[in-house]
Amino acid sequence: MSRQSEQILEEQLIVQLQKLGYGYIVINSEKDLLLNLKGQLEKHNQSALTKTGNAQFTQTEFERVLNLLSKGSVFEKSKMLRQKQHIIRDNGDNLYFEFLNTEHWCQNQYQVTNQVSQEGKFKNRYDVTILINGMPLVQIELKRRGLELKEAFNQINRYQRHSFGANSALFQYVQIFIISNGVNTKYYANNRNQSFKQTFFWTDVENKRLSNILNGFTDTFLEPCHLSKMICKYIVLNEAYKIPMVLRPYQFYAVEALIERVKNSTKNGYIWHTTGSGKTLTSFKASQILMALPQVHKVVFVVDRKDLDCQTTKEFNSFQEGCIDGTDNTQNLVKQFTGTYVDKKGEAKNSKLIVTTIQKLNTAISKLKYEAKMADLKDKRIIFIFDECHRSQFGDTHKRIKEFFNNAQLFGFTGTPIFKDNAAKNEHGKRTTKDLFEDCLHKYVITDAIKDENVLKFAVEYVGRYKHKDGRETNIDIEVEDIDTKELMEDETRLEKITDYVIAHHNRKTHSREFTAMFCINNVPTLIKYVDLFKKKKTEGLHNLNIATIFSYGANEDDADANGFINFETDFDNVDLNVVAEPTPEYKINLHSRDKLEEFIQDYNKLFGDNFTTKDSQSFYNYYNDISKKVKERKIDILVVVNMFLTGFDSPTLNTMYVDKNLRYHGLIQAYSRTNRILNEQKSQGNIVAFRNLKNRTDEAITLFSNKEAIEVIIMKPYEDYTAKFDEAFEHLISLTPTTDNVDDLETEDDELEFIKAFRDLMRIKNILTAFSDFKWADLKMTEQQFEDFKSKYLDLYDKVKSNHQKEKVSILEDVDFELELIHRDEINVAYIIQLLIKLKAQTQKDTTKAKQEIFNLLSTETTLRSKRELIEKFIQENLPVIVDTDEVAPAFDKYWNEEQQKAFSKLVTEESLSPDKTEKLIEDYLFAERQPLRDEVLELIDGEKPSLLQRKKLGDRILKRIMDFVETFINGMTG
Repeated sequence: MSRQSEQILEEQLIVQLQKLGYGYIVINSEKDLLLNLKGQLEKHNQSALTKTGNAQFTQTEFERVLNLLSKGSVFEKSKMLRQKQHIIRDNGDNLYFEFLNTEHWCQNQYQVTNQVSQEGKFKNRYDVTILINGMPLVQIELKRRGLELKEAFNQINRYQRHSFGANSALFQYVQIFIISNGVNTKYYANNRNQSFKQTFFWTDVENKRLSNILNGFTDTFLEPCHLSKMICKYIVLNEAYKIPMVLRPYQFYAVEALIERVKNSTKNGYIWHTTGSGKTLTSFKASQILMALPQVHKVVFVVDRKDLDCQTTKEFNSFQEGCIDGTDNTQNLVKQFTGTYVDKKGEAKNSKLIVTTIQKLNTAISKLKYEAKMADLKDKRIIFIFDECHRSQFGDTHKRIKEFFNNAQLFGFTGTPIFKDNAAKNEHGKRTTKDLFEDCLHKYVITDAIKDENVLKFAVEYVGRYKHKDGRETNIDIEVEDIDTKELMEDETRLEKITDYVIAHHNRKTHSREFTAMFCINNVPTLIKYVDLFKKKKTEGLHNLNIATIFSYGANEDDADANGFINFETDFDNVDLNVVAEPTPEYKINLHSRDKLEEFIQDYNKLFGDNFTTKDSQSFYNYYNDISKKVKERKIDILVVVNMFLTGFDSPTLNTMYVDKNLRYHGLIQAYSRTNRILNEQKSQGNIVAFRNLKNRTDEAITLFSNKEAIEVIIMKPYEDYTAKFDEAFEHLISLTPTTDNVDDLETEDDELEFIKAFRDLMRIKNILTAFSDFKWADLKMTEQQFEDFKSKYLDLYDKVKSNHQKEKVSILEDVDFELELIHRDEINVAYIIQLLIKLKAQTQKDTTKAKQEIFNLLSTETTLRSKRELIEKFIQENLPVIVDTDEVAPAFDKYWNEEQQKAFSKLVTEESLSPDKTEKLIEDYLFAERQPLRDEVLELIDGEKPSLLQRKKLGDRILKRIMDFVETFINGMTG
């Protein structure tokens, strides 16, 4: 029998790692692992051990070391790994030692082993493990060529559930996981909660992918010094979420370039990383490393809005607890600069890292009252890092900073640099990002991010009167060209048609409000008309969307060339309500727009039970922050804006941007980019619905920020391309299983896997198709009924895999991702079924067969209803015929459901000998906290004699599964 290619790949990888300097060691058991760990730690800490007596740990000393290693969660273990350790030796001496040399990261011991066995819930065997100082810090899982990488990812998740925590739990110290099928290789941090979308390819400095594990990846990423550097310097321990985060390659290269620049020159520079690529983490890591350099006095991270000041302070502190205090006024900023700051608890804080707004910074260096205090800093080596430097660095403040600090180095981060083509003119002339910051130190443009699946493509639909439209849904009778006829573009009839269009298509665009949207408008008066129209139509019962708005209450003229350029030169800390407004300081207060905003805020208060107002700046600022929070929580369906939120706002649940505004260049890319954050399989693209002819401007912006060829990479293909792709996928499906009955005849798990992959491809394409306004089943070779029938079979296979997980033998289907989020539809739940039952009861006898069939089909194909199918079918067959009045259907169903629930609950607690009260409380706690109960919590429910150690696992898992099944059947999906 020939050996599997996976085994050959494993052997070749180990040979390559040995050439790089890793020592190979055979580890057959937990005992071998611990013995090797002892020897490696002794070797690594030889000097410290020798100074305090014996150069080796005694058995009792090593048990103390293991006791230290056994404590805490995966996150706490990551912290422990990096800290200096202490034990008392048998001779009474204090021993200070380390598990990892993080300062001189190349000075560690490197080994490789393979096929280590660990027995937890199941016995697992891991492919290739890299040991640093005897600790398993990198785990590599290999799959044969042709298999999906996601299977290796799911396999590691299984190991985390089943065996990484077993025995001494040393595998919980893994810092980086690597998954590969030979030709594709990705890496990621040890965070159980992340999805496959948070796994990364490694690249070179030019963003060229090094994905082949034997040809490129191992020699660069797994080279011992580089791997140690990634673990010691480029993993961030996020305190807020208690997870380790590893930097992506472009983040690594950007930080390295900044450090190199500061160490070896006094020149400035900027980083061009596209919007949505995670520059907060990059800038934090750069700041953290730079502030540790002895030649640097302070690192100052500068933002251009008060809300970003708070947000960045919060994010930086989440990456490293207490690393900065926010500067809520200029006086505190000056104290932070001069090392005299005292926090609210009265503790002196002299951090080398400061986060501030450009407005406060401007005040600190230009106001006479601060001059004496700031004078000592003039010649200090201060590093300034400017966030979104395309927005804030084109006025007098930049000049003032350079004039005030003689020894400053200025670095900018931007997703959309200013070039000659998109530069706006001010009193300093037309200046580009290069004019202000000199060289671009690292570049990662939108095409790179889309190729790496770090952001999504855009699906742009132009709605209105276009010559090529024919009979399409998007061909509505509205003007789309702005030919300086303001009246035409702001005509009430046009605005009403657009409002109707948004209402009609919003569910489709947002997958039945699974996601949210923004609507950006050319100016405040038009915005007011739109919000009034949405209000009127809601009152008329034409929609039930939650609409919110925010704008600055000036007459807000259009920007001169509508390119998104904003002048941030006023000190907003001293301007009443402009703390978060679009800064247009020249306007006169327009009472009408302020009154309307107050009216809209009162509507918002009524909707959400809040108490915001425009009458004081803090309340308005709180309103701004609350809107931001509620959009992210999907409580607002459409946020209507002019300029606010179009830059610097990240909400992965936002997938659609409606546009009735003349966007251009960086303003256009920034606005579109609100929609393209990665979330899950269902969010396949960012939707842009343009009610103006922005085709040329879109192409122009993409060409400027990448290149002309990039248009095809960044913009989704036309509707017809996806219908053709769907038909092709359908042909492939029926070549495997011509009818749904053939799915039952599939003989092996390999055959079932082929069917699952084929139908999953169909679902993915359908997910994209349904977001198009033109979508209809008549355009496809497959009928809707056929799709639903095959979907039912697909879900049967899913149920079969999930219900068989108690088996000792692991199924090859267990690691397959069924991507059920592509099927789930929120509006189909038990409440919806009850409405269908009422309709069914109202029909004459001869019409009921078809209606019944429709209900039975839904029960088979909707993921939320399958667990309830048997009970609902029983109600239809036995209870529905004896109900006389349609008004009685809902109460009769509730009564039936409660009785069945009580019966099932009694059966569960009786058969498993559980305390009814404790079980009920555990279920309530689970529903409230949305945290699955632990096995020990489940075992506590047992009345009487507790199971033996050998029985605990099996019994605990069985009871937990029964409780989860009970919740899924009787509670989940019961309401809308």
